[in-house]
Amino acid sequence: MKQASDLRIAQEAELWPVQSVAEAAGIPERALECYGRYKAKVNVKALPEAERVGKVILVTAITPTAAGEGKTTVSVGLADGLAAIGKRAMVALREPSLGPVFGVKGGAAGGGYSQVIPMEDINLHFTGDMHAIGAANNLLAAMLDNHIQQGNALDLDVKRIAWKRAVDMNDRQLRHIVSGLGGMPNGMPREDGFDITVASEVMAVLCLAENLTDLKRRLGTVIVGYTRAGKPVTAADLKAHGAMAALLRDAVKPNLVQTLAHTPALIHGGPFANIAHGCNSVIATKTAMRLADYVVTEAGFGADLGAEKFLDIKCRQAGIQPSAVVIVATARALKLHGGAGKTELGAENLGAIRKGICNLFRHVRVISETFRLPCVVAMNRFATDSEAELALIETLCANHGIKAVRCNAWAEGGSGAAELAAEVVRLCDGENEFRFAYDDDMPLREKLRSLVRCVYGGADVRFSAEAEKKEALLREAGLANLPVCVAKTQYSFSDDPALLGAPEGFTVTVRDLKACAGAGFIVAYTGAVMTMPGLPKSPAAERIDVDSEGNITGPF
Repeated sequence: MKQASDLRIAQEAELWPVQSVAEAAGIPERALECYGRYKAKVNVKALPEAERVGKVILVTAITPTAAGEGKTTVSVGLADGLAAIGKRAMVALREPSLGPVFGVKGGAAGGGYSQVIPMEDINLHFTGDMHAIGAANNLLAAMLDNHIQQGNALDLDVKRIAWKRAVDMNDRQLRHIVSGLGGMPNGMPREDGFDITVASEVMAVLCLAENLTDLKRRLGTVIVGYTRAGKPVTAADLKAHGAMAALLRDAVKPNLVQTLAHTPALIHGGPFANIAHGCNSVIATKTAMRLADYVVTEAGFGADLGAEKFLDIKCRQAGIQPSAVVIVATARALKLHGGAGKTELGAENLGAIRKGICNLFRHVRVISETFRLPCVVAMNRFATDSEAELALIETLCANHGIKAVRCNAWAEGGSGAAELAAEVVRLCDGENEFRFAYDDDMPLREKLRSLVRCVYGGADVRFSAEAEKKEALLREAGLANLPVCVAKTQYSFSDDPALLGAPEGFTVTVRDLKACAGAGFIVAYTGAVMTMPGLPKSPAAERIDVDSEGNITGPF
């Protein structure tokens, strides 16, 4: 049982001034742009020449469940654990979106004694990056509609506009709207809609850009729609990319904070892994690699989503060679995959673990066989876990040649992840044969088929009539050779969220395709995944409050 809430632990922590965190990380004062006492932007251009090339450790997880896996908690604990055993370490994470914070999930700064702080700031507004991304996205939308209103010199087809507005909030009411009502002065009426900001291509562009110059170049290639002749129209065609980059001038700089143990943390960018590529920024990761010997980063959801996209998209574009992978699992989640009910997770159930562990084995196989990377299973401990359950997981993993290590970072911080840290160092010291799940020159459909068979464990891929049409257009535009970013449910290896465990023989249906030329990938939409989530019946926002002294309370 929790002795204190995550928020209380964070609020009672003694924070170092951010200048002290920067000094410990080797960041000179000239590279620091402070946002108050405990947050700062890092001006990468002002950093000294790189003295090291840190080894990158990716933290992923089994297929998520309502029981929770604690991937961020393990990531922070592992960084603290590496520091505790004398290694120069940093953690590089994504920024939380206000949508999950106020919706179902709550905060995303870790938990217990394994958190990044100041956690309220990180979860609420932080340094304003999300708002800047939304503003840049919506500036492009405004310039697009203004161009149409002012005569439409580019001959945009209003029925083929490919750019939506964005807001960093779960708001289902804005998924599908009609804009421009009220007569000629108010624009041309057309179907429109909003994405949540973390699903915006601007977010993906910021997270994959190497620097401000590359950011502006990528923004210019963003496709906003098509002419009546079928020609793509870009942000550069609208002369919008310069102003968009100006809005993102500061947002492109990574944010420096600290863990409870004062390990330096770079938190930057926040694309979702089920509807985007699910990784923090290339700039933050590479900055951490310049400053630390070991860089811990995480990717959203399981190995079939965030990890696959980290490896196939981010590493491919940025030239990053990962050294090891940690796969987070919990006894609670494995019991759910084995058929246990949500209300039965506190009771010992060895049979459900035996049935559900196939999900863990599938994720391990994806990392070790498809991507050829060394990995270790981190058993994130919960208070309700029995010794028999943890021992069974260790035994079942050992029988399959898999190393499983207990991690108690929530309750003990870095000391609770010291054994995991030692195993990660051992893996990093070895060689690996990292490869991608598909080759660049493979046709789009073959890339998707490779993902279905080698990552998801399914049989084949099928295109809807709309996807067939879009595939032909992508070929005509010369974009079909880009990497693919699959928008898919996080709750199953398949495109059906009800198929738990490790299903086989299924076919994934691609219902639509979208070219994200600025981000450098094609989004393949499957199932009922939406780019604008909705709030639940009882949103977390109902339980968040602030007192007269400015102290925040809530379900972080």
